[in-house]
Order: sequence, then C-alpha cells, then structure tokens
Amino acid sequence: MEGLITKSTGSWYQVLTQEGQKYDCRIKGIFRTKGIKTTNPIAVGDHVDFELEPEQGTGVITKLHPRKNYIIRKSVNLSKQAQIIAANLDQALLIVTLASPRTSLGFIDRFLVTAEAYDIPASLVFNKLDLFSDEGLEILAAYQAIYERIGYPCYEVSSLKGTNIDRVSAIIKGKVTLFSGHSGVGKSSLINALVPDLKLRTTEISEWHDKGVHTTTFAEMFELPQGGYIIDTPGIRELGVIDIEKNELSHFFPEMRALLNQCRFNSCRHINEPGCAVIKAVEEGDIELSRYESYLSIYHGNDTRA
Repeated sequence: MEGLITKSTGSWYQVLTQEGQKYDCRIKGIFRTKGIKTTNPIAVGDHVDFELEPEQGTGVITKLHPRKNYIIRKSVNLSKQAQIIAANLDQALLIVTLASPRTSLGFIDRFLVTAEAYDIPASLVFNKLDLFSDEGLEILAAYQAIYERIGYPCYEVSSLKGTNIDRVSAIIKGKVTLFSGHSGVGKSSLINALVPDLKLRTTEISEWHDKGVHTTTFAEMFELPQGGYIIDTPGIRELGVIDIEKNELSHFFPEMRALLNQCRFNSCRHINEPGCAVIKAVEEGDIELSRYESYLSIYHGNDTRA
C-alpha cells in the first residue's frame, strides 16, 4: 500500500492513503535514507509504501519514495547531524513577529538561505498586526522593503482580528505549505484562522523568557478544505544552516547571486577581496547591510543565534 506521512511522533508515523484512510505505522529495523544522516529517516510530507500487520490495525513502512525537496535543520541531538523538518514542499511560509517574541533579521535570513538551498519558494508572513504601534509599523515597512526588494513576497496579517487571512488562504490553496517560525509567533492561531475546524491548541507567550511555549510537539500535516495541505511545525528557537559549502553560500542570497560573475576573482569569498562586486554593492546600498552581515555570520559559522 502507498501513503503520505501526515504526522510523526518519533517512533510512530501516521500514514494517509489515497482513499482517505489513516494508519499508524512504524519503521521495521534499520531504515536508512541514501546520503542523508538525520535523526529522523522519515518526515512529514514523505510518500511511502507500507504493509499492514495481521490483526493489529497498524502497519510497517517498507519503502521511502524519492523526495523532490526537503527542509532541514541542525539537530539538537549531537549524535546525529540533522533533522528533516518536512519533505516534498511546494512552498514555505515563515511566520514573523517584531515583538513577543521578536524575530531577528538574522533568523529570517538563515531560514531563507535554507529554503533557497533546498529549492523551496519562501514568503514572509508578519503576524500580530493588531499589536503594532506607529513605531512598529515603521519597522514593519523597513523589514518588508528589505525582502520584497529581493523577491520574497511579504504579507501582513492578524490571526486574532482576521486581517488579510483571505490573502494567505489564496496563496496556500492547492499547495503543500510549510508553516515555520519561533515559538509564540502564532502559527497555530493562524492555522486556526485559516481552517477553524482544526481547533489547534494555542498558548500565551511565556512572560519568563518572551520566547513562547511549544504547543506543537511534532510536525503534522492538515488537509485544506480548498485543496492542498498545511504542515505545522514545532517552534524553532534556533536555526542552524547545514550542508552548505562556504564557496556556495552566496548562491543562496538572490541579490548576491545576481552579481557573482562580476567579481574580479572566480573564487571571491566576498569578505575582503579586491574587485568584489558584492562588497561594492553593499557600500553603495544596493545590497542591504543586514543581509551582508547575515552572510558573514553564516560563513564564519556563527549561524545558530536567534
């Protein structure tokens, strides 16, 4: 039988068949994916083959189908290299808040670099619009200008007030969409606003560290009434970029990628080399300084700070 992984709880996976039936399945023995060392060999969004176990109502996953893409992060568990967040995505939405909790430009950039590296179109959704002061709206406009200028769509929403929820609903229709972001940015509230019948659990921001409380423990996929799927993910405190060579990093910054053949040296690192088109663009304001600082931070390995 063939199915789609819609939920992962570590040792058990929920598999949805084309007929709409759901089965709890496990992996039998050692199950490896070619060339990828991860804490989880199978992720939400994967297509698999499975066999039902006699008289138990559960199944055993026997085969993983090839992935068209996946999004990955450094694993907290140091014994393995990485964790696959989700697979076979049409797009990723990073939910951003400017306060309670604050999403830094560096975190946004690391997410976008990861999405670029794994060929996943990404957009930014600025949530909690109802909480913004005049000063906050100015910061929001500045953030949007940075990312819209280099081709990333930006959306302003309030899941509490329902502001612009219809715009997000339109872009996710018929697609497999990953929702990601820090704990407390309102992913579950936004999904509830998009699909009220789900009634996902939400939690207030923790006053102790202003980082939010994890309400989603494992990634889970939900079918949309208008067609397509949402993948809700646990809140990410830190996002380490992984499996990207230093000499390839600039390829995943679209504004740098456009200039790469203009540097004097083919091996230019865009750090202190003479005749560097990227450095010149930063100095002239054609590349945003915050983006260049993110590039340097990732290049030098300081890439997990929130």
